[in-house]
Amino acid sequence: MLAAVRRAWTMGARDITTMHDRRYRLGMALGFAAALIGAPGAARVAAAADSPSTSGSSPVYRWVDEKGVVHYGDSVPSQYSQAERSVLNGQGVEVGHVEGGKNAAQQAEQARADDIARQRAQHDQFLLSTYVSTKDIEQLRDERLGQLDAQISAATAYIETLHARLTALEVRAMEFKPYSSDVSASRMPDDLAEDLVHTANEARGQRVALEAKRREQIDTRAAFEGDIQRYRELTARPHG
Repeated sequence: MLAAVRRAWTMGARDITTMHDRRYRLGMALGFAAALIGAPGAARVAAAADSPSTSGSSPVYRWVDEKGVVHYGDSVPSQYSQAERSVLNGQGVEVGHVEGGKNAAQQAEQARADDIARQRAQHDQFLLSTYVSTKDIEQLRDERLGQLDAQISAATAYIETLHARLTALEVRAMEFKPYSSDVSASRMPDDLAEDLVHTANEARGQRVALEAKRREQIDTRAAFEGDIQRYRELTARPHG
């Protein structure tokens, strides 16, 4: 019965020259086949009709290895499973193409590149929509750097005050054990010991904060210089 359906299809498709007409006739034949042999049989007919190999044989794959050598085979070795390849029919005609895949590292690198590009595009839009000229950027740069200068100056003065206080506490601590050489010296009072520790820790923390503020100043200046250069590039050519 299936053979009869195939003959009916072949006779009906003899004068058809386009894929559109072929699919139309195929649909008619499949409708007839479904009535005779049921939907599963019709599905098998459709699969056979749409097979890449017009001769009914298994497809042949063509790929290129890392040395540029072209290979052919009815299956692709596992080491080339992600490689770009062509699908050939029984007559050696290319009937399909499989784009090369990317491994996990390549996908991660592509994701990072896409994220950088997206952030760059967003920042470009920010520059164009925020500033009218480079003078606007320079003015904001000077304001930010001026604020950082003031913060650095205040932090430096505060650290100097802490150092002076710490020096005075250390001089006072020399009167007590264990720093005093006098055998009759008494034990250091608890409040003095606490004050020494607190002041020393505060001075240390402020020095760390000061170095961070100085790095921020350097980074801020560099960021603004980059924005100025990028703004000039964007405004030197038409943009959408």
